[in-house]
Amino acid sequence: MLFTPIKPMLLHMGNNNEIVNNPEWIYDIKWDGWRILLHKEGKKVEAFTRHGNNVTAKFPELQIVGHSIQAHSAIIDCEGVVLRNGVSVFDDLNYRGRLSNKDKIEQSTITHPVSFVAFDVLASDKSLINQPLADRKKVLSSIIEPSNSLFITPSIEGNGSDIFQLTKDKQMEGIVGKRSNSKYKTNHRSHDWLKYKHFKVTDVIILGYKENPFTMIVGSQLSDGNYKALASVEFGFKQEEKTAFRNIAKQIVTKKDREIIWIEPRLKCQVQYLEKTNSGLLRIVSFKGFNVN
Repeated sequence: MLFTPIKPMLLHMGNNNEIVNNPEWIYDIKWDGWRILLHKEGKKVEAFTRHGNNVTAKFPELQIVGHSIQAHSAIIDCEGVVLRNGVSVFDDLNYRGRLSNKDKIEQSTITHPVSFVAFDVLASDKSLINQPLADRKKVLSSIIEPSNSLFITPSIEGNGSDIFQLTKDKQMEGIVGKRSNSKYKTNHRSHDWLKYKHFKVTDVIILGYKENPFTMIVGSQLSDGNYKALASVEFGFKQEEKTAFRNIAKQIVTKKDREIIWIEPRLKCQVQYLEKTNSGLLRIVSFKGFNVN
């Protein structure tokens, strides 16, 4: 397994109103960054994304990470993040990920330092994937000496609602709930792992749409009267909402540009989103309903 791409275990979306306060569940703080699998053997440390891309060259911080992992060999599941006042900022991590120039990467370790937040371990001198999560967590704590570049995510047994409220108060992404006896199943999305996110709702203007798959292009009006697209919304629609929209939209089409059918900016709706980027774009967006006011 070492130094070869591994597709990690994935989560299902949980219902925020159904967080289970049960000692059989472990709740971790969820961080907004890149899912990274760290591989270590001796002094060699490499980083792979969830899609199997080797991104070691993008993160010089891995030299320090190697010193924080006390085991001779290990595969650690974590999130690569850039922290601002203790909160992960996806835009900043994405900026790091786009860099390819070695000098710029070195400079960015000062302006956009990356930390790796560990939450699971697949191997430590031997495979651990068939061990219960609670046991893997103990191994993880025993082999990591925390540093600014690598630390273990805070977690709690049982009381998910309190940690969920805490992350909301601190404007963090949310939490992850996992059954304490769950085994690690690579390349598998499990209901034993659930993510709970803090979403926001905003009013937007519908600027256009695509049919395959059905997607709305939504945005806002700028101070100069022009319009700016903020998100492509693909999820959250009921079939009757799509039908009603098409019946109105076909009457106000302005032009067709490749796959996008642009319409007059008359229709408004509400969307749910996780966060705004520095440029005002919306991330992780879904449709909530039409605004008839």
